Amino acid sequence: MNHCVCYVRVSTEEQVKEGVSLDAQEERLRGYCMMSALSIVTIIREEGVSGKIALGHRPGGKEMLRLVKMKEVQHIVGMKLDRLFRDAEDCLRQTREWDKAGITLHLLDLGGQAVSTSTAMGRMMLTMVSAFAELERNLIAERTTTALAHKKKQLQVYAPIPYGYQRDGDQLVPDPQELSVIERIQAMSSGGASLRQIVRTLNEEAIPSKKGGQWNSSAIWYLLHNNLYQSE
Repeated sequence: MNHCVCYVRVSTEEQVKEGVSLDAQEERLRGYCMMSALSIVTIIREEGVSGKIALGHRPGGKEMLRLVKMKEVQHIVGMKLDRLFRDAEDCLRQTREWDKAGITLHLLDLGGQAVSTSTAMGRMMLTMVSAFAELERNLIAERTTTALAHKKKQLQVYAPIPYGYQRDGDQLVPDPQELSVIERIQAMSSGGASLRQIVRTLNEEAIPSKKGGQWNSSAIWYLLHNNLYQSE
């Protein structure tokens, strides 16, 4: 049985920045299927869908999984890992389930070459590339965290201007009035007041939040746990 489903996806941001095209992906998948004697049942196109969303939560992804469950296809064909999966864990978990169901995954560009999970070598390549992709994402996250901590320590602008500070160019400068509110929030919390009680007190006294609106529990929690204020 050589019935397959082809899957293409692109986010709006990728289209704008990189010119990634659903049509270009589809053309390559069709050519691969023709050379591999795979009969295309359907081509699922997802436009403007983030890769951060798990496959089973995407409209097209749900349809593809339904075709697999109903045994209408035996092969899944996609361009790259990140077209289908959000991370290495998602990829390896899903492909293990497909292996057990006798479903073969074909990726046209895995480290620059086409790979199929129908072979032991293909499965090994998938596992290795998934692991390295996950490693790269983790390294980026670590570098981002380190850079953010440095900017906080140097009182450099790093995000929306935090409560207690104002912006002066690329630097954060203390706002005495807001910092006094933070000190009061910390004192109330140390005295045993709950987040809800602190919110009610601030709102009853008409003390504005950073954006001028009312306070909520998440904003108070953030102020109490942000290390920017630990020395205050």
